[in-house]
Amino acid sequence: MLERLKRRFKQEKGFTLVELLAVIAILGIILAIAIPSIGNVIDNSKKDADQANVDLILNAARLAYLEEGQPDEGATYTVSDLNTKGYLAEVPTEPGNEESVYSGEVTVSKSGTKITYQFDGAAYPEDTDAEVGSASDDT
Repeated sequence: MLERLKRRFKQEKGFTLVELLAVIAILGIILAIAIPSIGNVIDNSKKDADQANVDLILNAARLAYLEEGQPDEGATYTVSDLNTKGYLAEVPTEPGNEESVYSGEVTVSKSGTKITYQFDGAAYPEDTDAEVGSASDDT
């Protein structure tokens, strides 16, 4: 019985060093391709999250502007005021930095039927044919 076990272990073969090196090289190539792709996915998701947060702040300012009766001279809302008045449930944090929250102000200007919202140096115009927030006549 002992002889049988010895013969069985002698017949087992493993991988050669060349085969192991080939596998390691292939894994290295796969990682070299995958890591930059994952980095791009993370960067794109941060940009998308940032845009979603800006949209959230702009929508809160739109709601505040509509509820205030759309002053012709426009209005200015700080992010913290939008939170305090209940238009934002909480001030969003910046993607990738949970300790930093959005700050600044949204400036609303109105010219005829065009309303422009400015936040963080960027303008977001809206062209409205009808009075914004007015009731429809077809009810």
